[in-house]
Amino acid sequence: MEVSAFSYQNFVTRALGEAQRRTEFTPLPLQESYKCIKAMDGKTLLQALAFTAPKVRLQRSLTIDGGQSMQVLDFAAIPEPEFDLPIFCANFFTASDMNIVILDLNPLYDVISHRDYKEKYYTNLLSLGRKYAELLPWGDKLTSESLRFFSPIVIWSKFTSSQAKHDILYQAFMDYFKAWLDLMDEACAEQDATQVVRNCEAQHRYLTWRAEKDPGHRLLKKLIGETLAKDLLRNFLFNGVDTMRCKTFLDYFPEYKCSDGTINSKRSIIGKSFATRPWDANGEFIG
Repeated sequence: MEVSAFSYQNFVTRALGEAQRRTEFTPLPLQESYKCIKAMDGKTLLQALAFTAPKVRLQRSLTIDGGQSMQVLDFAAIPEPEFDLPIFCANFFTASDMNIVILDLNPLYDVISHRDYKEKYYTNLLSLGRKYAELLPWGDKLTSESLRFFSPIVIWSKFTSSQAKHDILYQAFMDYFKAWLDLMDEACAEQDATQVVRNCEAQHRYLTWRAEKDPGHRLLKKLIGETLAKDLLRNFLFNGVDTMRCKTFLDYFPEYKCSDGTINSKRSIIGKSFATRPWDANGEFIG
């Protein structure tokens, strides 16, 4: 299956349609600066959309259309801090005949140390995770640093392109997004101001990690240059990283501090990685 015959734009259109059926999503002015960007090669096109809703601080998407050479989707839905909802995350990369995908409801709090959070949001979704873990098997080594931001139902997979596989990926994307929307529908705003502050900091910690260590930075830098790539990362994809809190990356992750005070550029410094799925069928961590 040629990459040119496949596009992630349909995923975005269908997801937005489903979201609008649930609640009123309003376009954000934020998207105007990034709505359509032509890469430095004069061919590749980046398209971005951003919305907000009563319980959703930011729902945004970025698609990259590189024709036959590449198709990319980065889609996320981030709740308001009054809700401790997980963050919907879909990162799909298709090049030539290879696909690398991550699909998850990223937990706001580490599910390994916060069992109550895991039970609250993931117990009823384990069967969904098992279904797609079989259809989209574990995709090789994943660092332990990244793992702390994933849930027991995460899909991390690599596969060769085919119509059947892309159909499965689309269905997984929609099923996971509908599951997230169901959680959003049921969510009640936190009344404890202290807990809202905790939620805000947990969300900022997540955004800070992603903005600094996101593997897509290198691709964006190649396509649109370092300045615009950094702007897109910090002000659009991970909007809030520079405004929600004053803490820096090294405040949250001091183990990455080099002797000269800079941030270690390596994605993993602990060294441990997981070549097979580190959760069992019941969502228990067995890493």
